[in-house]
Amino acid sequence: MEFIIHDTLTAMAELLGRPLERRPEALRDMLAPMRAAIPMPGDIVGIHHQGGGFRVDADDPRYLPAVRRMIEADVLGRVRRELERASDRLGEAKQAESLQVMFVMGNPGDEHLMKVVGGYYGMGGAPGWLYLLAWPSDEVIGRIAHLAVHEFHHNVRFTNVEWNPVTVTVGEHVVAEGLAEAFVRELSGPAAMGPWSSMVTGEEFDRAYELIMADFDLAGMQHTSAYVLGDSAMRNFGQEPRGIPDMAGYGVGLRLVDQALAATGLTAAEATLLPAAELMRRGGVR
Repeated sequence: MEFIIHDTLTAMAELLGRPLERRPEALRDMLAPMRAAIPMPGDIVGIHHQGGGFRVDADDPRYLPAVRRMIEADVLGRVRRELERASDRLGEAKQAESLQVMFVMGNPGDEHLMKVVGGYYGMGGAPGWLYLLAWPSDEVIGRIAHLAVHEFHHNVRFTNVEWNPVTVTVGEHVVAEGLAEAFVRELSGPAAMGPWSSMVTGEEFDRAYELIMADFDLAGMQHTSAYVLGDSAMRNFGQEPRGIPDMAGYGVGLRLVDQALAATGLTAAEATLLPAAELMRRGGVR
């Protein structure tokens, strides 16, 4: 597979050197190649801000040093190398011929980004694209490349296992997140994993597990995200909360996957090719 990594770090450094009134247009130019892959209507600048991206309507002295730090750390080079390793490990799976990657710096003043999702996230569901967003704190900067692997796993999995927004179930979505994290761990070790699967513990985890398992077969992506991302995200999206703690779907998904992998002896890479219901059945989990 060919990975086309857009040099957004250079573009963001140049953008931040422009007068404030010229920055929104520069951001539109930077994001233009993937605009057609973003399903939300409206100005891409507003979508960017709503998603926790760095502000282009206000100066922040933290921005430019953060971009320069990422350039010096060769963050985009690390992304490429980890994606190539992941592609090789998933060599038995059908993969697209090429994949474009767009990395955008986050806004350290965005409460949801920093306090709920751990400072970084990505999206791997748009055909032909990976979108990555992060604020490069000390805890996050070394994990941006592993975030790319998590999202790449989604992309490969749903090239091989059907993902239909109308028929996808809560169980499929939750297992997909757990399996992507299990794959990151398999490829690069536990330290490479994101924080999401360990955010919810104790009674809150037990409550989330019960709610997710009760609605495991509920279909439709308009429902499934609530069980993965939790109530704060649903309120931000203007959707109905389901009583799920924030980010609980990742931890529940990882537990289900780990149980199935232990029972079947499959690797995470091998399990990538199995629909969630089949993986759970083979593992005796459900």
